Amino acid sequence: MDDDRPAGVCAVIDLERGDGALELHGPLDTARFHRALHRIAELRPGPRPPTPRLLRHTADLHTVELPPDGGTSEPCPAGLLADLLTAAPGPEDHGRAGAGTAAGPAGLPCGTLPRTHPVTPLQRQRLTAALDRPGHQNEQVVWRWYGPLDTVRFEAAWQAVGARESVLRTAFVWDPRPRAVVFDHTSTEVTRHPHGTVIRRAALLARERVRPFDLRRPGAVRVALLDSGPTDTAAPFTDVVVTYHRALLDTWSVRLLMRQCCRAYLADGVLAGGERRPDLGDCARWIGDRDLAPAGGSRRTPARLPARPGVPRPGPAGSGGTGVLRTALSPLRSAHLTHWAARWGTTESSALQAVWAMLLYRASGAAPGPATVGFGLDVPGRGLLLEGIEGVPGPFETALPVTVTVDAARGLPDLVRELRDQALDMAACEWGTGQEPASAAHAGGGAGGLLAFDCGPRPEAAHGEELAAHGIRLEEQEAAGAPAGYALRLRAGHDARRRLVLTCAYDRDLVADGAARTLLAHTARLLRRLPAVAEGTAVGDVLACLPAADTPGVPDGPVTRDAAPLLPLRGASAPAAATVCLLDVPGAPRTGHWELVRHYRGPEELTALRLTAGDQDAQATALGTLARSRGRLVLGGYAGTGALACELARQVTGHGVRPPLVVIGGACDDPDGPRSLADALRRASVKAS
Repeated sequence: MDDDRPAGVCAVIDLERGDGALELHGPLDTARFHRALHRIAELRPGPRPPTPRLLRHTADLHTVELPPDGGTSEPCPAGLLADLLTAAPGPEDHGRAGAGTAAGPAGLPCGTLPRTHPVTPLQRQRLTAALDRPGHQNEQVVWRWYGPLDTVRFEAAWQAVGARESVLRTAFVWDPRPRAVVFDHTSTEVTRHPHGTVIRRAALLARERVRPFDLRRPGAVRVALLDSGPTDTAAPFTDVVVTYHRALLDTWSVRLLMRQCCRAYLADGVLAGGERRPDLGDCARWIGDRDLAPAGGSRRTPARLPARPGVPRPGPAGSGGTGVLRTALSPLRSAHLTHWAARWGTTESSALQAVWAMLLYRASGAAPGPATVGFGLDVPGRGLLLEGIEGVPGPFETALPVTVTVDAARGLPDLVRELRDQALDMAACEWGTGQEPASAAHAGGGAGGLLAFDCGPRPEAAHGEELAAHGIRLEEQEAAGAPAGYALRLRAGHDARRRLVLTCAYDRDLVADGAARTLLAHTARLLRRLPAVAEGTAVGDVLACLPAADTPGVPDGPVTRDAAPLLPLRGASAPAAATVCLLDVPGAPRTGHWELVRHYRGPEELTALRLTAGDQDAQATALGTLARSRGRLVLGGYAGTGALACELARQVTGHGVRPPLVVIGGACDDPDGPRSLADALRRASVKAS
């Protein structure tokens, strides 16, 4: 490792001193330091703490004096200050005044201060799920664009949408808990793929679906364009694939954004008006000010169902990933289903729920006796009493549990009406739960999967005539993604030809391809059969139309795996050496840890703390055990972990444990980041010894 090369600013925080002294190593811009203090005052609303003083000793070593506060609270969050000063320099730090690419405590470029707002309970849950299974929070909506498509104009339209919709400029910081930050500017990724550059649309969809989002940076949506081939000369088209992260958007929201994109495209890439209000931040604050429990409680609180025998467990070895299957009812059959549902005072959504309940009942093996089945139901989640909520992009779609008793002798219309009544009951508190089940086990059924029926604004309906005047026609093709924490997710919706399209996304680690194909085929067969059902038709009579082969069940969805919080990286090379525990930057890869092991020559033992293993209490317990058994502890991390490291250090301190040193290096995705952290650890080794 070449220590003569400048490694950037790195920080050492000594919590053993009463003022929480902060040492900064490396070149530091004084103006940036004072801007960081201003950001902290904004990020920490309330009485302004005493102002720290910067004491300059040498060109590469600076000491920050934090005035004492009498022991009541931290006068200035030293960890947050370290995060801001070790982040990668931004345009303002290079002398370009007025730049708006601000950064926060997550290792983002440093510029003007972004706005902050709390996250909703649903967002907090999805962020936790994203850390454990990143790809299972990515979803897609696909449109087919017939006619000319100007890439430059289309990209300008998306940038105009980003300027209007703050959700596209939102990222997350951990301070130490997740908080949303809204930046002044962002750039939505738009990539065009001419015909022949990818094998087929399915390959592009799969590739975009598995690409991770860096939640520390704005831009939780990206757009891919795929041109049609020469065989489609009769009606050339371009597939528009919009991939998004569920921590910031849902299907309803993506349709809103695409509608805004069409509007901007028609206006040469410009959107009139300013930023939308209310926005996601207003909604998060509205939810945070209210009791999330529904008034009087829910009248239909489902109980967990007993496990059913014979449910298939994980699929064949090596079959992991997300599988996607699709089928459709013809326009005529779809119209017949709509009329049949209206005859009983219900909708196609209730009909789909009834069909799914019957399949779960058949898979249970309880026929002809009664059995209670359960599954999750996706709801829009826009029941907030907030003006304009229908037009606010955000992650409001959530899953609620549905349970129902099915009997072979029960009339099918009666079953459909009961499911309709349940949906009406849940509509009054769909936003009040604040959470969604982590797996089907919490959906009231233990193994019921998740159902979704698409609704919401359609861009082709809002701007279809204006686009047609330019020789353009827009059609939504599909909305699909991961199973969203369930083993299987079945989504239904109408396409441009009024066909009812069924899309089945399933976890191949839990559901075999053949089982998913059978379930989808049985669902379509029963939906085609429903228009012939009369008032006296029983559930058993309808199920008789299925083949004699057994109907496969749906196992529990994936749950967070309990992994050991501490991951050993390298043993100590000296008996009395300290232990260095590296903290993960949420959402960032761990490759920087192994680069540090490769370059760092110090005698300390190196280990890493898995932030996905549990909450802060579990992490502090693991660190406390480590500190008591190994001696002096050093908490190390890259830019973005300072606030979290200081919070954990305070929890560890006590009962004979000295306050750990906190050492913060550069950004983890910076090629020089591991070397910067190694340099900070080398400088702090004398203090720890």
